[in-house]
Parts: sequence; structure tokens; C-alpha cells
Amino acid sequence: MAALLPQERIELHNGKRLDGLQEEYQGLGRTLAQRGIDIAAIKRKVAAFSVAIPSWCLTTGGTRFGRFPIPGEPTNLSERLQDCAVVQQLCRITPRVSTHFPWDRTSDPVALKEEAAALDLGFDAVNSNTFQDQPGQEASYKYGSLTASDQKAREQAVAHNIDCIEIGKKLGAEALTVWIGDGTNFPGQQSFKASFDRYMESTAQIYAHLPANWRMLLEHKICEPAFYSTVISDWGTSLMAATELGPKAACLVDLGHHAPNVNIEQIVAMLNRVGKLGGFHFNDSKYGDDDLDAGAINPHQLFLIFNELVESRLSNPITFNPAYMIDESHNLTDPVESLFAAAEAIAGAYARALLIDREALKAARDGNDVMMAFRALRRAYNVDVTPILAMARIAAGGAADPVVLFRELGYRKQKASARKTAAIEAGII
Repeated sequence: MAALLPQERIELHNGKRLDGLQEEYQGLGRTLAQRGIDIAAIKRKVAAFSVAIPSWCLTTGGTRFGRFPIPGEPTNLSERLQDCAVVQQLCRITPRVSTHFPWDRTSDPVALKEEAAALDLGFDAVNSNTFQDQPGQEASYKYGSLTASDQKAREQAVAHNIDCIEIGKKLGAEALTVWIGDGTNFPGQQSFKASFDRYMESTAQIYAHLPANWRMLLEHKICEPAFYSTVISDWGTSLMAATELGPKAACLVDLGHHAPNVNIEQIVAMLNRVGKLGGFHFNDSKYGDDDLDAGAINPHQLFLIFNELVESRLSNPITFNPAYMIDESHNLTDPVESLFAAAEAIAGAYARALLIDREALKAARDGNDVMMAFRALRRAYNVDVTPILAMARIAAGGAADPVVLFRELGYRKQKASARKTAAIEAGII
């Protein structure tokens, strides 16, 4: 890999912090040893964990009211890959990029794969887009795509998803994520049953084109852009569709796609029970699909989700393999810094879940000891695992504190000069 950031600066940054970190790490190790936990084993598991970055998260997001771009943000896919490589170089658990078509349309997927490989990156699931019209397309998705009453719109949406599969095969991806904005805004606008029937007919055609080793991840969302009804609105509807489609179809859980206070960890357990937990889009939410930084609002919920994930892997270590991806909208922060924070929060939740005394938890559950079962979880949650995460990053060649080093290196300022054209067009310099 041709490192985008000077490795000697990373080593200098780490060297200044290593003595203090080792002292914290060793102290935590002694504390955990008293509980019968080997800190080195936890660090190895954390180091082996990975989560994908979506290409669309590297630029500032926005709302229907506006967007506030920052100087130096990427202006094309190559520049987005560069920023993904910087995130991976410093945090070391984000080695794959998830692409979105046609936003990431390329005339040469093979060359794109080689470009990513030169940056030490691979590709994750490909994502289709039938929730907005593209210039020159024949049929509009205004009234739906895979579920549209207009057959031409449905055929066009199916063809696009199949095209995504073909591009993904050349990129080395092994999954297609399908999310649709289809639904209604007025009672009586569409038949609920007929819309779902059309969805099943369309997705069955897409499913038939999946390679043998691929998965089709069905993503649900409670509302938006359709506010009266959404065709794939919850995990039950998604599960019904995935079950009918076949073994290569599974459910994708976006943490922001639920009503407030929904018990997402219970959904995780139920989907895993029937072998249909396909993957996650990690973010956080206050009201619904806010796409805030993972762990920013409810880190305890993220921990409880990973508690279920760790239990699921322990019960089925051979076949349990959900796809993990960060999916956020960075409206006010530097996207790279927010991805550092999200990766830290996700890895931290995983590390804490690994610290749970499973035997004590089971004994408390079996004995109906509610308080002790809760305390088994809370005891692990209260552990500061940052020394484990930092030492795992350092061992892998990453940074002890990615955000601090990113700022010290002035990467964004350098890119603001190199990427001036887009910044000038956006009116931000």
C-alpha cells in the first residue's frame, strides 16, 4: 500500500502516548484478570473485528433544508476512496467500502477494484438506488419502483438491481442491499397487499440473478419518504419477504429505521433465531432515521445489540456472519472524524460485550434473579475499554488517537487546496 499518511508520523504520535497507554492497559488487564478475563484475548478479538464504510459518507450530508459542505471534501469516487483509506490507515478496522449505484457509477469496475486494492481497500455489499430519478431514465419512480403499478418502472428497477449485481461481481462484492422508498402518503393511494405482491415479484427476479455465494440484504424502514405507509416498513415484513425469496435473502437492520424506543436488540435475537440476520447499518437516532454518529445518542443500546451478537456467535460460530457497515449523515462534523468516532463506538460496544460474564448471566436468568442479570450486563458496560482499542490499533499500525493525529497532520487543509474546484463551485472558499 502507498500510505496516504506518513507512517513515521503515526509512529511518533503513538510513541508519545505509548507509556501512558501501556500503564492503563496493564492496569485494566489486572482488573479483568480478577474476573477471569484475559485482556490479550479480548484485544485479539477486537483487532479481528471489521466494519465497512459507505462511499457516500465521506462528503457532508444535509437535510431537505440545505447542506453545508466543508473545504477539502471529496469531489469524486477516487477522492472518496482516498479518504476511506485514511480512515482505515488510522483506525484499522474499516478495510472495505460499500458502493452505491448509480452514485458510484464507473465505466471500468475492474480498474476501480485495482485502485481500491492499491489503497489497501476491498469492496463490501453494493447498494442499488431506485428511490430517486436519474437523468435520462425512461420511467419515473415518483409513485414507486419495485412495487410501482407502472410495469415499466418495475422492470427498470429490476434491471438496475441486476446491473448492480454485475458491477459488484467485478468489484469482488458478495452481497446486494436493496432499500426502496416505496409507499404511500394518502389512504387509498395503493393496495397494501398488491404493493407487497409486486415487491415479491420484482425481488424474485433480482434474486434469480444472484451468484451462488451472494446474499440479498433486504432493508426495512418505518417511514420516509412515504409517510402514510411503507411497503417494507418493519422487520416482520422484511422477514416475510426474505423467507419467501429463499436462503440467500436475509434482513438488514439499520439502527435508525425504527420508531423511538423500539427494542432493536430483541429484533436482532429473533432474526438470528431463524437464520435471517443478514447485517447492520450502524448509526444513531433521536426520532427516526437521523443517521447520527453511531453511539452518539444511545451507546447503551449499541452495547445491548452487541450483547445479542456475541451470544449469537457463541451459539452458532460456523455460519453466523452478518455484514457490518457504518451508515451516517455528517451534517456538521468532518466526515472522516465522525467515522473515526463511529468506528471507536462500535468496536467499544463489541469489546464490552465480550467482557460479559456469560455464566453469571445465565445463572441469574435461570434463577429469575432480575437484578443480578442486569448487573452482569452493567458491570461489563461500565468498563472503560479505550486502552484495549488503542493498543489494538497501535499493534495493527494505526493511531492511538485517530482524530487528534488527523488534525495534527492537516489532511483536510491539504485537500482543501488540492480539491479547490468543487469547493469554489459550492461557494465555501
